[in-house]
Amino acid sequence: MTVRKHNPPGKKSLALLLALPLVVFALVASWIFWAETHPDLERDLRVTAQAQLEEWLPEVVSPEPGTIGFSPASEDHSGPEPDVVLIHGLDEPGGIWDEMAAAMAEAGLTAWEFRYPNDQAIDHSADLLAEQWPTLETETVFLVGHSMGGLVIRDFVSRHRHPVEGPPAVGGATVGGVIMIGTPNQGSEWARLRAWLEIREWMADLPEGRASLFAGLRDGTGAAKIDLRPGSRFLSELNARAWPDAVPMLILGGQLTEPTPEMLVGLRRLADDLGIDDFDQVVEKWWRDAGEGVGDGAVSVESLAVPGGPEPVLLPASHRGLLLTMPLSEQQPPAIEAVVEQLRDWRSAN
Repeated sequence: MTVRKHNPPGKKSLALLLALPLVVFALVASWIFWAETHPDLERDLRVTAQAQLEEWLPEVVSPEPGTIGFSPASEDHSGPEPDVVLIHGLDEPGGIWDEMAAAMAEAGLTAWEFRYPNDQAIDHSADLLAEQWPTLETETVFLVGHSMGGLVIRDFVSRHRHPVEGPPAVGGATVGGVIMIGTPNQGSEWARLRAWLEIREWMADLPEGRASLFAGLRDGTGAAKIDLRPGSRFLSELNARAWPDAVPMLILGGQLTEPTPEMLVGLRRLADDLGIDDFDQVVEKWWRDAGEGVGDGAVSVESLAVPGGPEPVLLPASHRGLLLTMPLSEQQPPAIEAVVEQLRDWRSAN
């Protein structure tokens, strides 16, 4: 009589459970490899997916009322139409314009914000701005963009409102000038870390009661990440497009002359874990060798350049530190004074 051996109960289930992470890892790795080698196809896939979701599940992916479009930059503002429209960047959790808006109000400038689903394709965000532009009941508006917001502005101005190659595709206010702050006009490798930016935005939504499982879908399906990569199809087309001479441009960028206090805290912890005794010397050499490639920590100095545009003005600050007073730092955001001064000059000239 042959006795058949049986595996103890649950052994197969345990094996499957242990194998599951490997399967998930393999699938994710395969997707990353395919996406890295087919960025244009990935972008088309994400854009198509967003369109289908908007058609099939509008109640899930549609932005919440009041979160998209124009709105006063100050909550207590109920005055006239804007002199300035402020446009945020990728996965911005809010608050980036708080100090700028206060400074503009003090200078007698009326500032509004334009908010958009910031994970969607950048040209779709420019299209949305064009769609809502005629609602501004004013003659001239100045545009100020932080990070990816500057690319939305460039695409809107050069393709919709003031195209060089033909008549305007949209009427309404004239763009009196454009200021870009920390804008990756030649792309940024940080866009590959979009998932972490999404988490930051989701965490910021928690105290406001806006977070949900579908919050990410309301902001788009991630095509902006592909547009922001150096050499992307979007950036190639944008940088090949002529800029109108009638619209002046100011480019502001950050250049970290030394690690920020937050960075030093993290680096010191890492040095302790690795047993690095000459921490200060190592950081100094690394920073010196990195040079302009560090830029503001997210956008290199080289990436600020616009073909045929003015030379970027470099300020000692990090990417968000250009506009916000950062923790552990007493430095005032240097871009604020530069922006307000330029807007005053442009408004006087008009």
